[in-house]
Amino acid sequence: MKRILIIDDDIDVRRCIRDILEQSGYTVAEAENGVVGMGIFRNNQADLVIVDLFMPEKEGIETIIELRKEYPDLKILAISGGIPGYGPDNFLNIAQKLGADSSLDKPFNMAQLLAMVENLLSPDQTINL
Repeated sequence: MKRILIIDDDIDVRRCIRDILEQSGYTVAEAENGVVGMGIFRNNQADLVIVDLFMPEKEGIETIIELRKEYPDLKILAISGGIPGYGPDNFLNIAQKLGADSSLDKPFNMAQLLAMVENLLSPDQTINL
């Protein structure tokens, strides 16, 4: 069974993603920021990390850079709704340039999330959606 770590400061977002993934057969862990997420990941590595970009203590970009440096083969999915006055596109593009394998704009639907996760975790993954 594939393991996924969700790092997002919004508890409702984490729970929603967790419910969707668990119903699809994945084992899921959660963290509220990059500091906690890195600790959880180091103790129990996952196959995929889903990381929000804007969080307190350690933001998503910092977390992605650290994960990529320490675990070069790890699959990373960046998610973001942007910040007030700015959409998520620029931030998600930066996240991909700095190490995320792919990205999703918030809000996303269940089908989009599952398609992205399945694509990233497939053994012959060659396409980013």
